[in-house]
Amino acid sequence: METEAQELEPPLPTTPDALLDRLSAWGIAQTTHHHQPVFTVDEAKDLRGQLAGGHCKSLFLKNKKGAMWLVVCDEDRRIDLKALSGLLQGGRLSFASADRLRRVLGVLPGSVTPFALINDRDHQVTPVLDKTMLAHDRLNYHPLVNTMTTTIASADLVRFVEACGHRPVILDLDAAAPTP
Repeated sequence: METEAQELEPPLPTTPDALLDRLSAWGIAQTTHHHQPVFTVDEAKDLRGQLAGGHCKSLFLKNKKGAMWLVVCDEDRRIDLKALSGLLQGGRLSFASADRLRRVLGVLPGSVTPFALINDRDHQVTPVLDKTMLAHDRLNYHPLVNTMTTTIASADLVRFVEACGHRPVILDLDAAAPTP
């Protein structure tokens, strides 16, 4: 049963089923698991059980000039936004609003994912992929909603991003880790 807030939300620009169909059309093998909604990394850890592969998080960031980045990394990676802004040469970074997330990437908070780049048809967002994350054979992301997790090969993540018309920036985010 949908909540009143969900009923007021316009439909997603791309549905999870349409995304999975597109992955298949691009020759990207995937496995998708359905689960309770998760909103945090800790909730995902508690729920996923023995789901194999690297588990990831995505940060939707912006600067004062309106430039936007989608930083995708291992779920346990801690990132210092000031250090990251130096790596990206993007000025002061902050988290983008839920409204901007919805308008640009077509997803709601709790569902931020590299798969949302499929909705960024104007290529406003620069995807930043963590080099360490890409070392995993398999990676796990929400397929536009936080009630499912989709597993793909790490090389296929890069193929997906490029197929969406984006050029991924692959960085060693160790340089953006907070200092003790």
